Amino acid sequence: MNYRPSHTKPSSALNSLKVLETVARFGTGTTAKEITDALQMPQATAYRVLNSLVADEYLARTSDLRGFALGHAISGLITAATPPTVPTAARSEIQEFRSRNRFAVHLVMFRNASLRIADEDPDYPLHSVFEMLRYPHTSAAGKLMLAGLDDFSAPFPKGPLVRLTAHTITDAAQLKQQLEEIRSSGEASEISELEEGSASLAYPVRLPDGPVGAALCLSSPAERFNATREHAAAARELSSRLAPLLF
Repeated sequence: MNYRPSHTKPSSALNSLKVLETVARFGTGTTAKEITDALQMPQATAYRVLNSLVADEYLARTSDLRGFALGHAISGLITAATPPTVPTAARSEIQEFRSRNRFAVHLVMFRNASLRIADEDPDYPLHSVFEMLRYPHTSAAGKLMLAGLDDFSAPFPKGPLVRLTAHTITDAAQLKQQLEEIRSSGEASEISELEEGSASLAYPVRLPDGPVGAALCLSSPAERFNATREHAAAARELSSRLAPLLF
């Protein structure tokens, strides 16, 4: 089958992305004329897209009002697309802790009310990764993140909490109570809530000004949960050592 290019009219979303790419390529001060020339875009379309992007703060006008620059709202997209950076010293601390134990140890960072896997245990890879990232109420790391939010429902789409297993908490009041306990204890846990037969614990790695910026997670089969939890004190000590290395 021969490929035939589409002759349909570009969508407003596609036009917006093309404009953003052009400003990112040309840099601060890119003018409307430079954008229309580069994209062969009608002037009326370009100005409509530019005004919309400025209103939503994806673009900002330069101080002389002659050109455009990327706005602060674009930082969320950049952050989401950029893998977390873990310094070598932090990785070494985590690896040394792994070498002394027989359970999985992962580092999960928090960005814009979402989870980002920063350092996955190579010997015990994470399972159900999509579900973990998409449904934070089902994992220990996710619960630790939710406990630090002013509104724990912010990361969720409207509607009931998703049930992944028979043990997943789907009652908002019950989850809220558990998050209060996590804030008090500094420990989050789940048993068979994300995946049947698995369990995890999460301990906070705090930013310099106090909020939690990452979770040190210990994962094991559900039947070994209590044995894994015996290493809580060592995990907390490691979390404290990681904080200045990460933040």
